Amino acid sequence: MPSLRIATYNVHRCRGIDNRERPGRIVEVLREIDADVIALQEVLSIGEKTREKDQARFIAEELGVNHVAGETRQLNGGSYGNVVLSRFPLRLVRNHDISVRARERRGCLHTDVDVAGAETLHVFNVHLGTAFLERRHQGRRLVEEEILTSRDLKGTRIMLGDFNEWTRGLTTRLLRAHLKSVDVRSYLQRARTFPGILPILHLDHIYFEDRLDLKALAVHRSRKALVASDHLPLVADFALPTATPALLNP
Repeated sequence: MPSLRIATYNVHRCRGIDNRERPGRIVEVLREIDADVIALQEVLSIGEKTREKDQARFIAEELGVNHVAGETRQLNGGSYGNVVLSRFPLRLVRNHDISVRARERRGCLHTDVDVAGAETLHVFNVHLGTAFLERRHQGRRLVEEEILTSRDLKGTRIMLGDFNEWTRGLTTRLLRAHLKSVDVRSYLQRARTFPGILPILHLDHIYFEDRLDLKALAVHRSRKALVASDHLPLVADFALPTATPALLNP
């Protein structure tokens, strides 16, 4: 079965705990991780300035990978939101608005990854709100037919990102009705990912179909990662289902 390393990482606009905005540090952390598919949250891309100001493009170019972006709102004259990076081709980009009125705008970026020899991987990159009732609404939106349970999805689904949920709330229960959850306590002595320098909360999660075989899980805690953002990356290694001839030649 093909293998794949997948990571989720809230990069906090590439602003580290030293309050310095340095996309180059994020690139170094991602090189340490060496993942095939990466879901980033809180990416700020401002064009027509220095190259590093367009964070999505800068990070993708430095790593030499493909990328797609899902804007949730405009910030400081740029596009702010979620980004998916991939060594494999990306297609069918859909950016779902899951915002709640009077709260900060939030999104779910859906893109399909064409992994050679494997079924199409449907990646949903999520950043949920910080309020309890807000997340309850967003959890219901995620499992609607428009997003996670669409009949058009032919392949394997994975949903990951910053869920801002440190207890087993409604979002967790709803997603577990459709996908498996990475039980970090079964793999890690330290499961917390936020804040990075002294993590006390587990906000970053990975949900996946049971056809995926989880082989390993890690919170990346290098010296660079401890200062590059206020989150730590969550990294998972999977074995993927092999594609049938019908899926390889639709």
